[in-house]
Amino acid sequence: MANDPSEKTPAPKPPADPPKPAAEGASVPPKPPAEGAAATPPTPATPPKPAAPAKPAAPGAPAAAAPPKPPAAPPPPKEGPTPLDNELVQRLKARFGDAVRDATQDRKQAIVLVAADKLREISRYCRDDEKFDMLDDLTAVDWPKREKRFDVVLILYSFPKNERLRLKAHLGENEPVPSVCEVWPVANWLERECYDMFGVVFEGHPDLKRILLPDEWQGHPLRKDYDILKQDTDWVRENLGIESGQ
Repeated sequence: MANDPSEKTPAPKPPADPPKPAAEGASVPPKPPAEGAAATPPTPATPPKPAAPAKPAAPGAPAAAAPPKPPAAPPPPKEGPTPLDNELVQRLKARFGDAVRDATQDRKQAIVLVAADKLREISRYCRDDEKFDMLDDLTAVDWPKREKRFDVVLILYSFPKNERLRLKAHLGENEPVPSVCEVWPVANWLERECYDMFGVVFEGHPDLKRILLPDEWQGHPLRKDYDILKQDTDWVRENLGIESGQ
């Protein structure tokens, strides 16, 4: 029955809690689509726009300055003579005093400048006491603007020490130098060649005469003041019967 007090009316349900607001900064998940509704496809991401190309420089505008280049490495020091005062030089100075004018080293070779009038005596000492038993070469160099215009150069070699020594002497235009033929017999032809090409006179040479050119030839071709095209016109005309053509 409707008014039966034994029938109890159901108690009303409490209202649902209101939705809590999302925390600040938290992402809110998307709501699922309603049942039966068509799914909306996701919107594709917009690709980034390409960077605009650089504008060409206006004609006549100065170009951008290039970055500075790193400083160049300094050039290596040039090789050249350096002062020398080793045991050999000290022994030569102790024996011959002021006749040893200078001593240097160039490319690991000792060079000793000596007085011209002591060349033979110093050469003999180098052979007997210092064991430079071979005369490798003998020649000259012409320095026409120098007061002592010639260098007479002896290149010595020691077999026991496997070492070279260069002896030099300065000579004036008509200044003679002692021959070293009695020290090294091979100097005979070397001194003749030096006389022929440079006009250097070796005192005491057993037969000082030309070795490459005819005896009547005028001039010495390796002097700096001898024209490279010059010939002895008289000798050519007399002996060959022709003009030199120079």
